[in-house]
Amino acid sequence: MERLASNLISEEILGRLDLETLCTAACVSGALRFSVDYQVLPFLSSLDFPPSLNPDSNALFNILSRCTRGGTLKLSTLTLNCRRLQDSCLTLFLGEQLQQLSLFFCSYLSYGFLASIGEKCPFLRVLMLEFADQGSPHLFKKNLASMLSKCRLLECLCLKIRGTEVDANAFHSIECFLPRTLKILKLKPVFEENAICLSNKLGAGGKFSATEDFSFPDSLASYGFALQSLSLVLDVISDRLLMTITSSFPLLVELDLEDRPNKEPSPHLDLTNSGLQLLGSCYHLTGLSLIRSRKNYHGSFKQINDVGMFLLSESCKDLQSVRLCGFSRVSDAGIASLLHSCQKLKKFEVRNALFLSDLAFHNLTGVSCSLVEVRLLSCNLITSETVKKLGSSRSLEVLDLCGCKSIADSCVSSISCLRRLTSLNLTGADITDDGLSILGHGSPPISHLCLRGCKRVTDKGIYLLLCGAIAQTLATLDLGYMPRISDNGIFTIVAAGREITELCIRYCFHVTDSSLQALGTKRSLQYGNKQLRQLDLFNCIGLSAGAVRLLRKPLFSGLHWVGIGQTRLVNKRGAIMTEICNERPWMTVCSDGCEMGCHDGWQFHRSESL
Repeated sequence: MERLASNLISEEILGRLDLETLCTAACVSGALRFSVDYQVLPFLSSLDFPPSLNPDSNALFNILSRCTRGGTLKLSTLTLNCRRLQDSCLTLFLGEQLQQLSLFFCSYLSYGFLASIGEKCPFLRVLMLEFADQGSPHLFKKNLASMLSKCRLLECLCLKIRGTEVDANAFHSIECFLPRTLKILKLKPVFEENAICLSNKLGAGGKFSATEDFSFPDSLASYGFALQSLSLVLDVISDRLLMTITSSFPLLVELDLEDRPNKEPSPHLDLTNSGLQLLGSCYHLTGLSLIRSRKNYHGSFKQINDVGMFLLSESCKDLQSVRLCGFSRVSDAGIASLLHSCQKLKKFEVRNALFLSDLAFHNLTGVSCSLVEVRLLSCNLITSETVKKLGSSRSLEVLDLCGCKSIADSCVSSISCLRRLTSLNLTGADITDDGLSILGHGSPPISHLCLRGCKRVTDKGIYLLLCGAIAQTLATLDLGYMPRISDNGIFTIVAAGREITELCIRYCFHVTDSSLQALGTKRSLQYGNKQLRQLDLFNCIGLSAGAVRLLRKPLFSGLHWVGIGQTRLVNKRGAIMTEICNERPWMTVCSDGCEMGCHDGWQFHRSESL
């Protein structure tokens, strides 16, 4: 390696690698470390930390200090997981050079950090922040106003506050401070009334004065907004809201609305067929997502039926992406009208459709040729016949059939003919070992496979699956809630699943310490095996308390996240956990039962990061 030309190493090899691989390469030899530190990192314009990496302040400083030239950080784009970071650490790296800043899982960042962004990053064009709820919406609004009054070039603004006690008034009067350059706006959460007010004022171009104690410069009194993408999480979606949005933002290309009502909305305050028809006035609309979440209340859009879908399909024929959830009174006819009218449709998702059956896809041949993603979640009437229809697609890359319990082995041959399929979700399907054998020897380059809740699959099925070509591409495997999976199945994964880096075996009761020992030594068993990055062991009650020692070095050398909730490992605290913490500062241990990576739960257990 030392004999290779330094420019060949830095430009042709290292310059093509992501951050995680660069850090690994730097440990291989002195030549690689020199190239990474002095010929690659200082010249990066963009630094994207993988979501699974949770750097602490020392690790972040060590990396970002190497990205400086002449003592100045030159990065224009920074994407970072902030679960272990505080204001004092991050403010050191803010500067006028930053144009794109994306900070997620901000457990410890205060609302005052917003003001720091405004002071130090006046030329930001893209800002994405995900805060944990800290209360004090007034303090949040004050700092948000301070930031927006200084970041006058923003084109994309995404602000999310996560928590149970979030005040949806946090974004009240935000329209007073938004820069006129804004094209993409995403807010979570917001009240419907505030969203209507925001749309009216931004779209009207009229003059208004700021409320409360905010100073409002006269130069911001006239607006010329041309929003192209709007995403809101609300308390309710209504006809009045859609009327305001469509009349205020006629240039919308993407509209993403999700509501989380606490009770059944009044009929005159809910979304109806007439509201859907209003979307036809947005002539440029290509992406539409309308979701009624079941998080707070198991309701649906009861005022919408097939007529609403007919009106939508006729007025929005250029849609390329459609996501629908909560349309319990829409039947096959309504869904079929969308599939046949929207000839450019590439992404199609329907959740919890009680009356959606195979009939909606009966004449899909010729229509499905453009579909890239199909997600039919918890649609109980969908069977293998629909999958057979989709089997003729030449472009399908994602097929999600989570909760479709009537999917069986008879359609696996059709799935195996999808030559571009990279992601397959068969959660709860009636698949057996025979079906997995067919899938494993098929042609799709599947990298993500979910078999959660497939109760008829045994260890033999895992063996038959990984004996096939799929073992060369499979990187993420979910075997959660599968009572027939035991140590033998895990041993097969260790021996044959050489590309697997993410593994979920939650609720696999027959998995023991032997499996954990084998997974920890996975890399050394066969040349080229990938290291595990994420491992979900939630409620694996067969693990002993002493198994926690297997998380120490030298085992699991690449592990970034492990879920140990409701196992005996949780009770094993003290010195050994401190040692693991010191040995593996990048690793996160979750004992709260979160899904892989804590993407929806990190705001409730900040202290669980090691």
